[in-house]
Amino acid sequence: MATKRKPICLALQGGGSHGAFQWGVLDRLLEADILDIRVVTAASAGAMNAAALITGLEQGGAEGGRAALDKLWREVNQSGGRNVFGDSAIWSKALTPGWLKDSPMWKAGETLAMSMSPYSFNPFNLNPLKRVLETAVDFEAVRGSRVQLIVSTTAVRAGRSRLFRSPEITPDVLLASACLPHLFHAVEIEGEPYWDGGYLANPALWPLFYADTPDDILLLPLNPFVRDEAPREAGEIMDRLNEILFNAPLVAELRAVAFVQDLIAEGKLSRNEDRHRAVRMHAIEADDWLGSLSLSTKFDTEWSFLNDLKSRGRQAAEHWLETCAPQVGQASSVDLKARFL
Repeated sequence: MATKRKPICLALQGGGSHGAFQWGVLDRLLEADILDIRVVTAASAGAMNAAALITGLEQGGAEGGRAALDKLWREVNQSGGRNVFGDSAIWSKALTPGWLKDSPMWKAGETLAMSMSPYSFNPFNLNPLKRVLETAVDFEAVRGSRVQLIVSTTAVRAGRSRLFRSPEITPDVLLASACLPHLFHAVEIEGEPYWDGGYLANPALWPLFYADTPDDILLLPLNPFVRDEAPREAGEIMDRLNEILFNAPLVAELRAVAFVQDLIAEGKLSRNEDRHRAVRMHAIEADDWLGSLSLSTKFDTEWSFLNDLKSRGRQAAEHWLETCAPQVGQASSVDLKARFL
């Protein structure tokens, strides 16, 4: 008799093409078929993975989910698994070491690019992700799925997080959640402009505490929380700053969860299913698997690189399945108090 699948919520962080690491994690988890995914809360690239995952689950269960994620990342690569210029990863490795990125010409180009507005250098607001999403995601299936989807965006004018739920999910919602303002125009939805959801909720955890959702939450971050050494070079400093800024809203939420869980454990706060839930946290962290990659690789969509990320994700998921999965439904496999308080 097959083992009963364990109900769980997924929380998918954003991180550009590093989202292919999540592809690998999800691919292995779906292959194992031990989890019953009820809710997915996500931001940016994580939201794209979530929409593709739900599309596939609706079309063909776990194997459908694996196929849909594969299709998504093939579309990200733009041409059936290969870049339109061919798979040039071998040349990328030869031509983009530190000597090139540290050259005055390269740094001047980066400075110039960051000083320009996308409303100037991209006046027609061309965004290749729109075609990717419309090809890889069945939005009607997502809106009608039993799997709840929560996508975070940042409301530009209000300066606050705006969450979109399953019935509201459209291509524009996913584009908004992945909108980096120095590359793309703000995405307008019902007259309101939105930017990348990762700025304020990466992803949003709080909706999971006030709804009828599983008590187990599996977090799939894409930004390393910890690095062994402090950066010294300009590029390294910017990379680490980016990681810290995009992790900040998630860390704040995890600290709050740890604080409430600690109060419940000490009997200082009564357990209340409507207000104070003793959720069980799990995570497949990116520190050991993506820590060697720079910020610039988040824009690399070479097929060999995406498959390397997928392979890393599958290995990370395999390790989690062997060491932490048995605790789902029983206890947290992440000590939030030790990590974040």
